Amino acid sequence: MATGLGACDYTTREAAIVAPVDPPGGDPVQEPTDVKFYPSDELVRLGLEQYNRGSYGLSQRYFKEAVEKAPKDVTAWVGLAASYDKIRRFDLADQAYAQAIRIGGETVQILNDQGYSLMLRGNLSGARRKFEKAYSLDPGNPVIANNLELLNGSRKFIERPPNNQP
Repeated sequence: MATGLGACDYTTREAAIVAPVDPPGGDPVQEPTDVKFYPSDELVRLGLEQYNRGSYGLSQRYFKEAVEKAPKDVTAWVGLAASYDKIRRFDLADQAYAQAIRIGGETVQILNDQGYSLMLRGNLSGARRKFEKAYSLDPGNPVIANNLELLNGSRKFIERPPNNQP
């Protein structure tokens, strides 16, 4: 997948279980407060599932509902933006990326996804700036390197000979 959304893993949102001391000879004790639960978790999971299946309209619906339930969920905002990109609603994608940045800052993933969005629109120089900024923050990231390579291929593909001669 060209965008960073494929690397999204909703389980990395600190949903850790704190293990209390087990009573001797009894079942392990687990308090309800030991698990961090976000009201958007299931919706984000469903959104990612639909996105990965290529059902971008459905993924957009799940991510939209997720951000309505948890407006500070950066993963849901990025998923919503990427879904909007895939259904070519770039105006809404820009708004979702802006909200994700307001909440979580300009991350490598967001920069990469914004670059991909700009590439989809044909704004290759804008895409290059985003990819290069993301790459400068994470030079070993294979997704960003792949997107830069894809961008280079796109630029070569659309170059035309001088005077429109074949």
